[in-house]
Amino acid sequence: MTAVRLLLGVAGLGMGAVGVEYLLTETRAGTVRDVLVWAGGTLILHDGLLAPAVFAVGLLLAGRRLRGVWRAGLLTAATVTLVTLPVLLRPGKPADPSVLPLDYPQGLTVVMAAVAAGTAATAGRHVWRRRQSR
Repeated sequence: MTAVRLLLGVAGLGMGAVGVEYLLTETRAGTVRDVLVWAGGTLILHDGLLAPAVFAVGLLLAGRRLRGVWRAGLLTAATVTLVTLPVLLRPGKPADPSVLPLDYPQGLTVVMAAVAAGTAATAGRHVWRRRQSR
């Protein structure tokens, strides 16, 4: 297993080096600054908002039944929200209407409803199984 990990590590470092080389030599002026601002923003969002929120929810759910189910549902909802934020916060309409052709707030609402329904159904199944096993 150590050889596989070493091989994957070397491959990852190689791909990272190619990415950095491409970023520095093949992109337009200002791209490196934009990437650094984006990376800094993600660190601030993660360490300043997401990590404390997950920690707080973990404290609230600690010792409660079905905490794993609720954590999974909340983590899924948070991840979906973070993935859709760039599209939701993008100002104005794109120059090319085929770039973002869908109603993304409505899509996020549908996905959140599906996550909530799936989480509730899983919690219900766990409760039902516990009662059946008694």
